[in-house]
Formats: sequence, C-alpha cells, structure tokens
Amino acid sequence: MMLETALSKPTIDIRRLNGIAPISMISMLAVLSGCQTMPNSLSKATSTMAMNNPLTLSMPVIDRKGYIAYVEEQGVGAAKISTLYRIRPDGRARQLIDQLNGYIYAPAWSADGQMLAYSKQASRQHPKIYIYDVKSGSHNLVVNVEGSNLSPSFSPDGKKLLYSSTVGGNADIYEMRLSDGDTKQLTTLPSTEVQPSYASDGQSFVYTSDKVSAGRPSIYRYSFATGNAALISTRGYAASPQLSLDGQRLAYLNGRKAAVMTLTNGQAINLAETGLDEPARLSPSGQYAIYPMHQSNLGVQVGGQSSQSGGSLVIHSLAGNTSYAISSKTGGVVRSPIWGR
Repeated sequence: MMLETALSKPTIDIRRLNGIAPISMISMLAVLSGCQTMPNSLSKATSTMAMNNPLTLSMPVIDRKGYIAYVEEQGVGAAKISTLYRIRPDGRARQLIDQLNGYIYAPAWSADGQMLAYSKQASRQHPKIYIYDVKSGSHNLVVNVEGSNLSPSFSPDGKKLLYSSTVGGNADIYEMRLSDGDTKQLTTLPSTEVQPSYASDGQSFVYTSDKVSAGRPSIYRYSFATGNAALISTRGYAASPQLSLDGQRLAYLNGRKAAVMTLTNGQAINLAETGLDEPARLSPSGQYAIYPMHQSNLGVQVGGQSSQSGGSLVIHSLAGNTSYAISSKTGGVVRSPIWGR
C-alpha cells in the first residue's frame, strides 16, 4: 500500500480486512487507520529543555493549557504492551490513561478536551472503540462490532462519533450518535475509506480513500449536506488528515513525511520523515504541529540540541520553524500524538 522511493513501501490491500483483522495486519495498516508508532528514550535533559523552552512559554493559552494524548509501546508480537498517556506540551503532568497487552490506536480528543476516544485490540480480538471520560476516569466501550473499528473522531458538539469499520466486509466510514448508539454508514464504495476527522463546523469531514487507485490513498472532504466527497489535491500519496480549527490548514502524512498544507494555496510543508510513517497533528491554535520521531531519525538537532537515542514527541512552531522534543516515559515506541484543549 505504500509509496515507492528508494526505500519502497510494502504493498498492502486493506480491503482484505474482513472479520477480525490479524494484529500483524493492523500494525502494517498503521498509515491507513491512524495508528502508528515510535521508540522513545530521550534523556532528562530533553524533558528539561521542553519545560524551559521559550517556544512553550510563548504558546497561546489554548495550546499551553491543553493535553497531548499519545501511545507508548514496548515488546513485540504477543508480548506487546501498549500504554495510553496524556501530557502537557511542556512535558509536565504525564498521566497513564489505559494499558493492555496488545495494541492501542489513534486517540482523538473531544472539542472540550473532556473525552478521549481510541481503539484497542487485545490478543486474538478485533479492535474496539472506547471513550475515556476525563472527569470520572471511566472507560466506556462504545463500538464492539465484528471487524476492525478504528480512527474515532468526535463531532464538534461531542454528541456523535465518526469511525471506520470493516463490519460490512469492507473498510467504510460510520457515524454513531453517542446518546443511543444509532449508527449510519456514510460511505459504501468498494474501495477503502478510513481515517475520518470532523471539520470544526461539523458540516463536513476529511478522510482517506484509495478509490482512484487501489493501495495509493488520497484525501477527500465529505459534505454532510450533499453526501458527496471532493478530492483535496495533495499531489501524490496522502493519508491520515486532520483540519485545523479555523479550517485553513491540513495536517497529514505526505508520502513518508509528516506534513502541513495551507488549503488556500495548496502549499505543503514537509516537517520530517519520522521513520514510522506518522502524520503531523495540529495544536488547537493551529500554530504548532506535533509528530513522533523514530530513534534512527534523531541524530538531527532538535530545539538547538542534539537528541539522544530513542524516540520522542516533537513539537514544531509553524511560524518560527523551531522545534523541541519530549521524551517518552518508558523508552518504548511512541505513536499517534494528538493535541487537545
């Protein structure tokens, strides 16, 4: 399913995900399901750098007061342990939210930062979607149908949830009303439709589809008013989209690179090749992007300093073109950061 380039990506057909998807298949499909990973073990100096970094101190309140949710992984195969954390952008107040022997995928915040949706997959089970309530600390199972249930996204009012599922034998996008579980199937094409993400006005959502060329995804915008989808031109392999709150920017995976595009002129900024095929994600203000970095890509200067072995969460100023890194908790692989309020 992946691109060519000198290091060619493996070809994967996600339309084969029928019933319970094998864990190995799910991990290979990280790019087309919003779930990816990275190793993490930056030194204490890196964490100190984040907390004292002028970039953090100058952030808008909406960014600085928010939490970043992300996944850390340790082990491989049947020994895989996945842990879901939230942390402040300055590296403080890290909190464990969930952990299991298996996989946790694609966390997503509600607009008010009070709920966090994510998928988790225990051994020999299909991925299920849960919602974590920040105030009560409860974890509620909301999607438990046969198939791969991935990439949840809250509507702006927090009353509905978009997600992708192979419950019908093909990867399609569904919308659930959280009050009673009433669910609508929004896409019905024979191709693969995944990774939905609401626009902040609730009138549309962006998603990934390979309907033009199997295994070569593009990004589309679906209008609730018309039920039609329009292509967002990204000039090549593109997946895992997220719109900024003002609708002016699109964060996504551009080939192998975490990228951000200005939609008015189509200009894209490639932030980094993370080593994990991870997309960028935007801060609430849209002025910063966050992405994970694989250990083999950490020999570069981050925040003016050379980072250590391991992986990290990298926070990048889109205006100032400066970055800093936050180390992991366990030294494991870091995946799927998402910045909430």
